[in-house]
Amino acid sequence: MKDVLAIIMAGGKGERLSPLTQDRSKPSVPFGGIYRLIDITLSNCVNSSIYKIITLPQYKSQSLVDHLEAGWNIFSYDLGHYLRIASPQMRLGEHWYQGTADSVRQNMNLLERDPSINHVLILSGDHVYKMDYSLFRRYHQDQDADVTISVIEVDRKVAAKTYGVVEVDEDYNVVAFHEKPEEPVCMPGSPTHTLASMGIYYFKKSVMMEVLKGEEKDFGNDIIPAMVGKRRIKAYPYRQKNVLSDYTFVTQPDGKRLRVHQDKVKDAGYWRDVGNLDSYWNANMDLCGVDPYFNLYGELWPIRTHLRQFPPAKFIFQGEREDPPRVGKALDSLVGLGCIISGVVRTSVLSTNVVVRSYAQVDESVILDDVVVGRRCRIKKAIIDKHNNIPDDTRIGYDPVEDRKHFTVSERGITVIPKGFFRGE
Repeated sequence: MKDVLAIIMAGGKGERLSPLTQDRSKPSVPFGGIYRLIDITLSNCVNSSIYKIITLPQYKSQSLVDHLEAGWNIFSYDLGHYLRIASPQMRLGEHWYQGTADSVRQNMNLLERDPSINHVLILSGDHVYKMDYSLFRRYHQDQDADVTISVIEVDRKVAAKTYGVVEVDEDYNVVAFHEKPEEPVCMPGSPTHTLASMGIYYFKKSVMMEVLKGEEKDFGNDIIPAMVGKRRIKAYPYRQKNVLSDYTFVTQPDGKRLRVHQDKVKDAGYWRDVGNLDSYWNANMDLCGVDPYFNLYGELWPIRTHLRQFPPAKFIFQGEREDPPRVGKALDSLVGLGCIISGVVRTSVLSTNVVVRSYAQVDESVILDDVVVGRRCRIKKAIIDKHNNIPDDTRIGYDPVEDRKHFTVSERGITVIPKGFFRGE
């Protein structure tokens, strides 16, 4: 993969994720307790042996830049590796990035000055998935494609007006590309499903430089549809081809570990576009439980990030004989460093430095950094952004009508508390 450059689209404004994106871009939104969304894509690159990466930020990018500089300064320039943050520079006129294609066009100088690059991988910085891009590359080369689009099977009703839809023949040659159609076309062999574009494109470098000579703004809206019938475009069936494997070990009586057989990684077909508050909440809930839909604990495909220095999480037990009992515990939950839990947390994701005080209950919620949940609070189906000190006896998520008077409530009924709303004393 030495001749592959990954370009990560990291400038998303993320209006449907507001208020989480009031002070940060979509890729820098916290996820899974200790991560940012962009960590998923970057980890996929490193795990696929791609060490030449350019990120293209734009909207409120400082939080993202700080995170990349602190946590991803791991590349060796002496070995030809790099992670470049290419800020908008108006290189081709008096305008900022006008779309995904325009953002790459305005940074073509970075591709031209690296003669070792033969292929370009276009990625989004706000998706949750595990993908081996080397398998993607192999498929692209075996098919002798000019560009390959990664696609995933989606229910037609779900895809309508939501995803770019790829129309293919039985050999997965792309015959049309429809951007968020009202009536998505069926995929081969299934009248109820369609093939949604994952926003992941693998280009021959020479082809990309040729098609970007015009003024088209976006890959999905403009570039790909214009290429249909003129270039060889293939669709990559993600769930069929992205087969990740891990080995199972057993411990021998002498203490040695013996590799016995190979297992498929169960979540290798998982993909979620974190485009709105409900999908963000769902993606976090998918991390919880004994056998989560998306597993952060696998050895084969580690997710990397920048870890700040906090002590271990602590759970306070004062005695079950009290009425009500004062017990600190977390069930089916992810709890970050620095947390102190004196109440009860169920099926939730807590970031770093969260305090849940005595007798409080937190259920099916996502709580970001530096939040204090006061005594006897009841929090359910909520997203609480950082720097909140929630007063004692507060109820959130139990009365959507009342919550809407003060907060954002999603279509599914998830209550979202913006950063610093409860400032405390």
